[in-house]
Order: sequence, then structure tokens, then C-alpha cells
Amino acid sequence: MRRQILRSPALRAIPVRCMSVGLDAEFGSKLFTGAVADKYLKKHGESAELLANSEWTSKKADKVAAAILDWGKDNGATVYTHWFQPLGAAGVRPGLTGQVQNYAFTFGKDGKPLYKFGADELLKGETDGSSYPNGGLRATHTAGGYTILDPSSPVFIRGDTIHIPTVFISWTGHALDEKTPLLRAEQALNAAALRLLNALHYKVEGVNSNIGLEQEFFLIPRDAYARRLDLQMTGRTIIGKDAPRGQEMCDHYFAPLNPHALDCIKAIQEEAFMMGIPLRTRHREVAPNQYEMAPFFGTASTQIDQNIVAMQLCDEIAARYNLACLFQEKPFNNINGSGKHNNWSLGTSDGVNLLNANQVTKASGSKDVFPTILSAIVSAVDKHGDLMRASISSPGNDFRLGACEAPPAVVSTYLGDSLTSFLDDYRNGKAQGYAPAKKMLSAGCDSIATFEVPAEDRNRTSPFPYGGHRFEFRAVGSAQNVSFVNTVLCTITAEAFTEFAEKLEAGKKPQEVCKEALDKHWKVIYNGNGYDPNWLTEADKRGVWRIDSGVEATNMMGDKKNIDLFEKMKVMSKEELFARRDVQLQHYSGFVEMEALCFIDMVKQQILPALAEAGQDAAGVKKALSSVQAKFDAFHHEGDDYKKAVIARELRLETMEEARVAVDAAEAECPAHIWPLATYKEMLFLDATQDANGNTIKPDEERRDNPARMKPTQDANGNT
Repeated sequence: MRRQILRSPALRAIPVRCMSVGLDAEFGSKLFTGAVADKYLKKHGESAELLANSEWTSKKADKVAAAILDWGKDNGATVYTHWFQPLGAAGVRPGLTGQVQNYAFTFGKDGKPLYKFGADELLKGETDGSSYPNGGLRATHTAGGYTILDPSSPVFIRGDTIHIPTVFISWTGHALDEKTPLLRAEQALNAAALRLLNALHYKVEGVNSNIGLEQEFFLIPRDAYARRLDLQMTGRTIIGKDAPRGQEMCDHYFAPLNPHALDCIKAIQEEAFMMGIPLRTRHREVAPNQYEMAPFFGTASTQIDQNIVAMQLCDEIAARYNLACLFQEKPFNNINGSGKHNNWSLGTSDGVNLLNANQVTKASGSKDVFPTILSAIVSAVDKHGDLMRASISSPGNDFRLGACEAPPAVVSTYLGDSLTSFLDDYRNGKAQGYAPAKKMLSAGCDSIATFEVPAEDRNRTSPFPYGGHRFEFRAVGSAQNVSFVNTVLCTITAEAFTEFAEKLEAGKKPQEVCKEALDKHWKVIYNGNGYDPNWLTEADKRGVWRIDSGVEATNMMGDKKNIDLFEKMKVMSKEELFARRDVQLQHYSGFVEMEALCFIDMVKQQILPALAEAGQDAAGVKKALSSVQAKFDAFHHEGDDYKKAVIARELRLETMEEARVAVDAAEAECPAHIWPLATYKEMLFLDATQDANGNTIKPDEERRDNPARMKPTQDANGNT
């Protein structure tokens, strides 16, 4: 059989500068903050310190706008856009954001263009709120929506465009976006934390949540992606026989990066670097062609903005390297999917990490602060595990949670034996302070120095383990905008802090308050193996939140407990919460609808003709097609959002999974030169299937020459 190399000259590898050479001076050059902002604000009699207080938006916005325009002109950016985060974007909306780009000019009396970018343009924009998923908050005849600058997230430049991070609010004042509830939740958390710490006699000026996001993704050959309708439309292979090799040998994790993938990732890091996004870490993940990048910790709203930018960079830059980037949580069957681990901590305005026992005990001078904070968080996890589960109910997590690659759909927390023992002693009045123990290990050879390790091991099977200075929400999906995840964490913690503060203010001692909470909520602490099937039975006995269905978890967002929580903490009204529930249900159903239609098209237009050409019995595939079509018809005629999502889940996890078995069996028997779709073998092994230029080596030329077997797509240059 002849081997053919698919060559695409416009997509040859692009040289990438090493970030260690000269780029240190360029870090953040496209981000309007710090020294960059200071340089331009000084021309207008101000300094970067002005941006530290949001009051500038009402007092000195003209000066800031003038400085931003000067900066933009110096960087070739004379277009501006209000950049916001609509609901229902994950996995379908490019870049996860909304934006209207306008040139920053007007016309003078002489008809010549003049630069114009002032406070009005910087602070507020207007758009059609009814054209985005909104859960009934907007309609065509009541469509007003407004973008308002978010001063907590710096303005940045990409290409010729100044991007202004904003919130998105309806004419009635309802939040239409992901970010607004997060900012409200941060405000509630700050107020509640200050109240609690004051009751513990620890004075600080402010508290906020900090996060670090570990972003996982796949990079696959672009030409293989072009021959998969399912990947192009949904980001997931809804059919496909396993390759002879997967991840059985544990040979991919932390292996040297594929050189073509590495060039792509370096280009992503370089552009992110200039926008002040420090994508510090890069490595291979467990599955073939799977990678991870991670930045430093930062404030939640800013980190989420930066993560969204980084995801868009990955999508767009991958195409330049003849690659496709996949963020969907489970793009391939029987190998690991991708997550976005949400490492979450609480910090004071003077830099103390409230989840670091040594730091907070030293700063506060009290041995009660740390156990009180931990006890409050434990109580919040137990009380609102349903909301935590709902916050990670992305479509792709259907296939990922509990599959020995991500924690199960049981919401518990791992504290480790040492911290668990300390909290047990503390609630019973036996402990005075927690000092995390360390231990020394030896490699057993004299040339290697002994080294220090934490007293607690890592537990990767817990959905919310404590990791020494932070909690890691491991179950978050890779395609998600994690604003709602962190809105939930901040809101449930704010409520717990408020309840603890009320009891302390009423005269109870910290140990009494903690004991009362821990006695009630101790059941949520689980330090064992979350993948153990017996844990599910044990969790049910304990009464810990276990919601296997993401659809059920989403629907529970509208329960009275949750309405009361968000309204009490002034994070979301009942109408805003219901809107998010409905958008999430509609998003799930829409995703499954696309998958089902892809299955139907692929079977009818590609697979059945191929089987006929091969002279292969197609009875099983035809029966599978009929079953999917019948279930899809029932789904299509259901009008209620919740009922439709329930049918969609059955269509996806039962009907389509059964149908997949028949199609994959047909692939196993079909001659390779006839099978019309890119196979797992072609998609998952860049190391084996790419030449020195990053082009995919294919075993035959018939697929390329037969247009009936290829679905059109576009490369980075707009070529089909």
C-alpha cells in the first residue's frame, strides 16, 4: 500500500521565539495595568494607582480613556470592543465571548476622520439582549441589553483591537452573563469573611477568592479533524473503534512533548505572555495527544477572563500548525477525558492565604481562625453539594465523572488523616492549633539528598480535596466557563461564614460553633478511594449528595433552598437563577440534538455507502440508525425544557451508546481504504503519524481524492 503525505504549504510549522529571549520585557505589554498603564496615564496627570480603586469610573474615566487610546495607537490598535461572557457558550460559541468591534474614530467638519474614544465609549455599550441565551429574561420586543465596564479586570489588546472586559445587564437590571453573579458573589464573600474574621478578632481590610486553573485539551491533526463531522460540529467522536493502542502502558503522562504540538503551545504561550497571561506550565497528560497548561494563581474574575482568552488562543493558533484543539470533556471513547481543575483559595488584601494554617495563625495571632474557616467550608460543601454538582453539569461531563479519570458524582471533601484528626480533636476541645506536619524521605542512595514531603498524600479521586493551601475542585469540565463554579463556591462559603459570625457575635465560642457544624456535617468528609464502588453505597447511607444525572442536578438549581440562598446573599434573584437553570437545560438538549443529527448524517451519507462498497452486511448499522432516529423524533417533539433534557440524556447515554456498538463493530470489519472517517489511530498519535513538517502520513490516497468521503472545513487561511 502506498503511503501518501498530505501537504499543505500554508500550514507548515511557524518559527516561534523562545520566551526566555527578549520576551521578559514584553510580558504584559498588551495589558493595561502596572507599568504599562502608568506610562500612559502619566501623560494625563495620573498614575496606575488610579486603577486600584473603581471610583475612577465615575470621576476620571475621560483620562483613563485618553490614556488607553494613546496606548492602543502605539500598539497599532485603533479598534475597540466591549468583551463579555454570554450564557450557554461552552462548547459552541467561538471564544466563549460576545463582542462588537468598532473603530475609534468620528468625522470632523472637514469630513476627515478623527480619533474618538472617551468615557462614553469606554464605560458602556448597548446590544440586543434577546439574541443570546437568556432563559426568558429578554424577548424580541423587550431586548435591551447593556455592557458595562468591569474595573476589576484589565483592558487588553489583541491584534488591532482594544478589548474592554464588561458585564452584560438587561434593561430590567437582570444579569445576562456569566460574570455579573460572580462579582456579586465575591462581594458577598468579602462582606461575610470580614464579619467572621472580625468576630474572631482578626482585622483585615478585604478578602477575595483566588483560583488557579489547570486547563486540559487535545491536539489532533487538522486533516483528520476535517474528516470527522462529529468533531467539527460537537467536539466529540460519537462513533469510532478504539485504536490498537491507548493509554494502557501509562506512557504518555509527562512524556516529552511532540515537537509539532510543542511549537503550537509555545506560540500560544508567547501571545498569552504579552497579554499578561502567565501560562507557566505545559506538559503531556494521561491520554495520547492530550496536554495541559496552567498559570499562576490570581483573583477569580481575572483568572477566568484570562482562561477564556487562552482557550481562544489555543483554538486559533492550533489551526496555524495544522492541528485542531479539542476542549470537549470526552472527545474520545475509552481514554481519559479533559478537565479544568479549579484550585480555589481565600486571600486577604494584605496577602494572607486563609487556607494556609501557618500563615493565617501567624497573621491573626489566633489558633481558632483556621479551624473555624475550615469548619465553615465543610458545612457549606455538605449543605450545598447539589449546587456544586449542578455547577459542573456540562454536557461532556456525562461521560467523564466517575470514570476513573475524574471524581464520581458524589460530592464529598478530602482533608487527609492529619487535618481530619485535628478537626476532630478541635471540635472535642482537645486541640489548640494545627501545624501541618512534614516528613523526610530518602531515595536509598547516598548521592541523592533526603527531601521533605507533606504529611498528607494526594487524593485524585475526591471532587473537592484540600491540598495544603487550597481546595481543588477536580470535577470541573475542560470546556466550561468556570464563572458559575466559582459563583457557587463563593456564595455557599459566604452563607456559612455569615451563619458562623452570627453565632460568634451572639456569644458562642469558636470551638462550640465548629463542633455544632462539624457534628452535623462530618459525613461529607471522605478520605478514601472515590473510585471504589463501595463508596457509592456508603455515600448513600451517609446521606451525602449523590446526583448521577447532570440534568437532575441542573433542574435542582430551582429548588427553594437554592433560591433562598442566592437571594439572601444578593447574588441572583429567583428570575436570574431560573434563567440559568433553563439555559443550562436548553444547552444540554441542544448539544445532544447536534450529536444525534451528526450520527444520522454520518451513517446515512458516509458509513452505509462505504459498507455497501465493501460488500459488508449493514443490517446492524441500519437497525442502530432506526433506533436513534425514533428516539430523536420523540425528543424533538417534547416542549418542556426539563422533560426534553431527560429524553436527551436517554438518547445520548442509552440509545446512541448502543447504536455506537454496531457502527464500531462495522468499522472493525471494513477495509481501511474504504472506511470514510478518520480513525482513532490517525487522530490520537501525532508521534507516529506526522512527518517532519507536521503533515499527517496517510496509508492511502483514495480518501483524499474522493470528495464524497470528506466533509468541508476551513484552515487558518480560509482554504477549504
